[in-house]
Amino acid sequence: MVVDRLAWVRSSACRDGYCVEVAASPSGILVRDAKDEGRGAVLGFRAGAWNAFIAGVRSGTVRA
Repeated sequence: MVVDRLAWVRSSACRDGYCVEVAASPSGILVRDAKDEGRGAVLGFRAGAWNAFIAGVRSGTVRA
């Protein structure tokens, strides 16, 4: 899979250049550091793990 062809979305919580981008892939959710402009590491999460993380952030269980 070529990650450059995915639709990357930048976080709305970017501050002072500290941003992440996320993209949906067939195997789950991918996350990368926006300042690396697609040249850095990409972390992958299965959809269930990502959904649990997002639910934790929204409920305050996980601090963003």
